[in-house]
Amino acid sequence: MKGTAESGADHWQFQRFICAHTVMLALEGIPAFYIHSLLATENDLERVENTGRLRSINRSQWQLDKLEHTLADPLTHHSKVFHELQRLIAIRRKQPAFHPNATQFTLHLGLQLFGFWRQSMRRDQSIFCIHNISNEIQQVALSDINLIGTDEWMDLISGMTIDDQSGSITLKPYQSVWLSNRE
Repeated sequence: MKGTAESGADHWQFQRFICAHTVMLALEGIPAFYIHSLLATENDLERVENTGRLRSINRSQWQLDKLEHTLADPLTHHSKVFHELQRLIAIRRKQPAFHPNATQFTLHLGLQLFGFWRQSMRRDQSIFCIHNISNEIQQVALSDINLIGTDEWMDLISGMTIDDQSGSITLKPYQSVWLSNRE
């Protein structure tokens, strides 16, 4: 698997960006967003050239009316990213297992999957956060993550329910799932 730095731009940019932020949202602690991440602002190469400072690359400035118009257009990548991150934040806020001090353990699922388990402080919610960090489809055997057999499980992100805990799930490139035993 070639990394993006090696292979250049590809058609997975949106999915990869969302995956990276989905990982951040699920990790232990309090997630923080840089405004340009929420808005999917491109690198400001013109500002770098004008100022001569490399840090200017992520110091772009929006005009409020242009920003509002851009976010209102569902076809712009800015709107797509903003609304998807907003949706993920809303899901996260409702989960006791995503409390900043809730338990977290890393899952060992191979090099193309990054996973960890979160458990609420009251131990009544578990969330298995699994992220395909590759540009290839990945299979995850549910037996590898030890779902509690007496609980019902669903992916908080897609709404998909797990009907067969002895089966597997398929993750598209850069897809994330938050498998939880409670909504």
